[in-house]
Amino acid sequence: MDPSTIFKNIDRGLLLLIIAFIVSSFIQNTPKKGPALFIAGNTKAHNTDKGLKDYYKNYFPIGVAVSAASLHGPDSALIVKEFNSVTPENDMKMGPINPSEGVYNWKNADDIVDFAVSHHIKIRGHNLCWHNQEAIWMFKDTNGKPVTKELLLQRLKDHIFTVAGRYKGKIYAWDVVNEAVDDSDDTTQIYRKSNWYNICNGPDFIEAAFKYAHEADPHARLYYNDYNSEHPVKREKIFKLLKKLIADHVPIDGVGMQAHWKLNDPSPDELRKALDEVTSLGLKVQFTELDITIRLPQPKPATGAAAPGATILPTPDPGYTPELEAKQIAQYKMAFDIFRQYKKFITSVTFWNVSDRYSWLDQRGGGLMGGAAAAAKAPHLLKKAYPLLFDENRQRKKAYWSVVNF
Repeated sequence: MDPSTIFKNIDRGLLLLIIAFIVSSFIQNTPKKGPALFIAGNTKAHNTDKGLKDYYKNYFPIGVAVSAASLHGPDSALIVKEFNSVTPENDMKMGPINPSEGVYNWKNADDIVDFAVSHHIKIRGHNLCWHNQEAIWMFKDTNGKPVTKELLLQRLKDHIFTVAGRYKGKIYAWDVVNEAVDDSDDTTQIYRKSNWYNICNGPDFIEAAFKYAHEADPHARLYYNDYNSEHPVKREKIFKLLKKLIADHVPIDGVGMQAHWKLNDPSPDELRKALDEVTSLGLKVQFTELDITIRLPQPKPATGAAAPGATILPTPDPGYTPELEAKQIAQYKMAFDIFRQYKKFITSVTFWNVSDRYSWLDQRGGGLMGGAAAAAKAPHLLKKAYPLLFDENRQRKKAYWSVVNF
C-alpha cells in the first residue's frame, strides 16, 4: 500500500498525540545541564556537579588537610564542594598550638573548627603527640635540664586535656600519637629514639597519650598515625606496637596510614598486606595524608664519587609530563580500587593539601623522605611534586576521574 494512503487513513487527532509523545520523550531524555566531559579511552560521562564526597558517599568520608588561610580564598569553595572532612595541616600540632607553658595559640585552630562546623564537615584532629614540631619547653625544667619522666607525662596530660577538651564533641577522631615507630631496616629497633622515648626510657608515653585522650574525650575515635606503613619491615614493627597496645587494653580505635606514596610504591600486594594485618586486630583504618608524588628518588652517589662536603645538586625537575601523568593516574586508580574493596574497614581517606598549587612536598628540597608532612624548617628548594587530584589552577586532573569512575 502507498505510504500516503496510510497517513490519510490515520485519524488526525491520533496523529497529533503520537507527535506530542515523541517530542515529550525527546525533551525528557535530553540533559538539562551543560555538555558532559570525557577523557580519551573512557566512555563514561563526567558529572561536574558532584564532588569527591558525593562519589564516595556510600564508602567513606573524603577529607583534606587545610590551613586557616585556605578557608578564606579560592580554596574555600573547592573544599566545600569536594570534601566532607578536614584535618588541620599544622595548626593543632603541639609546637604551634602550645609554644610555651600555659600559652595556647587558638585562633587558627578555632577558625578551622568553626569553618567545618558551619559547613557540616567532619573534623580529624592532628596531632596530640609527635617528635617533630614539638613543644621544646616540655622536655626541660626551669634550669634547662631534662625533665623527669613523671613531669613530662604530666605535661603531656595537661596538653591533651586542654586541646582535646576544647574541641570535645566537634572533633570526631584524633591522631593521638604520630610516627613513634623507628623507620630503619633494623628489625630489633621498634621505636623511634625521640625525646619522648629517651626521657620515658621506653614507649610508655604512647600508652599514656591514648589514655589521656580517651579521658579528655571518651567519644572521640583514637588513631595511631605513621608513614611507610606498607613497607614490610616497618609494617611489622607497627603491627607489634598495635598488638601490645591491644594486649594492654589501651583505648585505640584504629591506624592512620599516611599514604605519602610514589608512582611505584606501594605495590597492590603491599597495600593489601598492610590492611589485612591491621584489620585482623579488629582495628579500623584511615588513610590520613594521601598524596602521590611524581618525583623519582634521587640516586645515591657511589662511594668516593663526591669529596666530603661537596654539594650534590638535585636532579632536574621533569615537569608534569604525559608519561608521569599516566603513571600517577594508574597508581591513584589502583589505590582507590583497593580502598573500595576494604570499605567496611576504612573510615576515612584524606588528601594532604588541596591542589598542586601548593604541596608540602614542594618544599622538600627534591628529596623523597616519607613522613613529617608539612614539618617546619624543611629545605625551601622548590621542585614541584604535582601529587594531588587538582592542578595548579584548582582544576580536576585526569587522575581525579580515574578515582571516581567505578
